[in-house]
Amino acid sequence: MGIEIERRFLVENEDWRKMVLNSEEFMQGYLIVNKEDWTIRVRIINNNKGLLTLKSPLASFINHEFEYQIPNRDAFNLLKLSKYQISKTRYQINSHGKNWVIDSFHNANSSLTLAEIELENQFEEFIVPSWCGKEITGYKSLSNASLAQLPISKLSIQDRMKDKDP
Repeated sequence: MGIEIERRFLVENEDWRKMVLNSEEFMQGYLIVNKEDWTIRVRIINNNKGLLTLKSPLASFINHEFEYQIPNRDAFNLLKLSKYQISKTRYQINSHGKNWVIDSFHNANSSLTLAEIELENQFEEFIVPSWCGKEITGYKSLSNASLAQLPISKLSIQDRMKDKDP
């Protein structure tokens, strides 16, 4: 069974850029979005790798996640059929011996940059880098699927964080 354990943070400054190991361009479309149940996403990485992902919340910062590579043609066709889409550049970095990803969003979400760390277990300790700001783990209103439906340009971060999702 696919389990994802991740913590997410707002990025406060550009200090992380000097630590970039590589980057990839992502286009994502959401075929089904249900914050309380399953989300089905199609992702295209660097215009040459298609992925289909099924994701469902399990507990606080733990999700069921199943991801499958699909033919590029299918991925592009599914992306065209998806009503909600986002694009972003994903940067890979290593900080304090841990792998982090930094997502810098484009278009209507272009003012947003988020950091994520995937953990082996929910009790794993890690050092939060100085360029990370407020933790947004558990704020479903700041999930990629939510940002595809309601971009940050239409509802501010502050408005999205008034109430933390259960």
